[in-house]
Amino acid sequence: MPSQTAPNPPSAGPRTVFLETFGCQMNVLDSQLVRGQLLGLGYRFIDRWEEADVILYNTCSVREHAEQKVYSRLGWVALHKRERPEVVVGVIGCMAEREGLDLARRFRQVDVMCGPGELDKLPMLIDNVLRTSLDRRGGKRAAQAALQGNNHRRSTTLAAAEDELELLDLARSFSPDEHQGSAYVRITRGCNKFCTYCVVPNTRGREVHRSPDAIVEECRKLVDSGVIEITLIGQTVNHYHYDHGAAVQVNGVAQPQIGATVGADGPRIKAGSRVTAFADLLYRIHEEVPDLARLRFVTNFPRDFGDDILHVMRACPRICRYLHLPVQSGSNRILKLMNRGYVVEEYLELLDRARAALPDVQIASDLICGFPTETQADHDATCELTRKARWKNAFIFKYSPRPGTAAIERFTDDVPDDVKRQRNNELLAIQSVISREVHEACVGKCVRVFVESVTDRRGSPTNAADPAVELRWQPTREVTQLSGRTDGDLIVLFEGDPSVVGTIVEVEIRSAAALSLFGSQVNEAIQVP
Repeated sequence: MPSQTAPNPPSAGPRTVFLETFGCQMNVLDSQLVRGQLLGLGYRFIDRWEEADVILYNTCSVREHAEQKVYSRLGWVALHKRERPEVVVGVIGCMAEREGLDLARRFRQVDVMCGPGELDKLPMLIDNVLRTSLDRRGGKRAAQAALQGNNHRRSTTLAAAEDELELLDLARSFSPDEHQGSAYVRITRGCNKFCTYCVVPNTRGREVHRSPDAIVEECRKLVDSGVIEITLIGQTVNHYHYDHGAAVQVNGVAQPQIGATVGADGPRIKAGSRVTAFADLLYRIHEEVPDLARLRFVTNFPRDFGDDILHVMRACPRICRYLHLPVQSGSNRILKLMNRGYVVEEYLELLDRARAALPDVQIASDLICGFPTETQADHDATCELTRKARWKNAFIFKYSPRPGTAAIERFTDDVPDDVKRQRNNELLAIQSVISREVHEACVGKCVRVFVESVTDRRGSPTNAADPAVELRWQPTREVTQLSGRTDGDLIVLFEGDPSVVGTIVEVEIRSAAALSLFGSQVNEAIQVP
């Protein structure tokens, strides 16, 4: 069991930590919260893992490629620990939860394992390893672990008083040094969909929805600290709903609650219940945090996306005109095998509704090619959907069987890898043409851009007037290239002063390519909101 001593760095000086994150926005936020938690306890973060006292990998199990990267890192660390056996190595996140203690048995260099639903326990686990030296353990390692296992500690109805994980969100740092004008805010954890290819319900547990008051207050504090863009995140954000009549309070604070069953027509809530739905939450944040310049959200589940969300987006100008609507396949047969709960015709109808309500909306999607039993006809149907849907971009992946999913037990991975690769490339080629056309429609327009970073590329562009070819950069003169995103999530590259990173500027679009827009800044940072 972890030591009950207060979790502070046990040495005279601050312990150093290296933290690497793999996967999606949920993992990025988890890493930010872990970082803030450890900083508050006196740890110091560094960029070189070879020099760290504590090495943490925040892992993702959604795709095999991400896991292979972690295995590679653990191989490096095993060699490193021959020289520095006192270094603490931790694997946190979905990979730790999915593999459990088997991971520590296979990789003896791992000292700490912590699932995504137990991250509030991480400081105590690290502290216990640091305070209990190898000498005092007879030279033997025993991994400290906090895993949900089969008994999700928040799976009992309204077991809110035990939900110490909520404290991790509530205790986040609001220092201006912790962000560059943009921040993630979690509104839900977990997922109830059980798509057959996905491991998330088994690694992050059932849907748990945070109190809307806690979410609004977190947004308000972030804006007070200088944040001008907030992205609400969850595995299925449009499922968010909070039943105030069933809320449990601890010390006057409303606690998260288990999500209600979601059917084809949305959450099944008892008649007369006072509920904050996702559309209500969006409206509250927009109206109650008026200094927030941009509000975004990801990711949505297509089947349950209601018109109420579109109406709020249309009425609230500071909500970004961007929707991420993963479809996964254009074949109704494959969608049924995936347990997605909708057909292609319903998905296309949703796109029509979204574009009718928000003519300037940009939409992105996800596709999986080579799912078990996928035929050429199934693939052709996905190609046809891609042409009809006209997404601004699509994240396209080859299917890889994931341990712990229903698909790996029910279906044989019978599509050869070379066929998967061919189908993947064909979908990428189709989407590339569409993305370029979407981008070309922006040429000549002035757009608002939230500036995210300085890119590594320096030089001056050639072929800027020719949209038929990608821009090439030549080192003819020294410039600073900035990267940002429009309200519709289109990537924009332009020359500018690095001081505008974390602000919103206006950019005139000069040319377009498949992956991005290119333009020139036309004013100083826009006063927001």
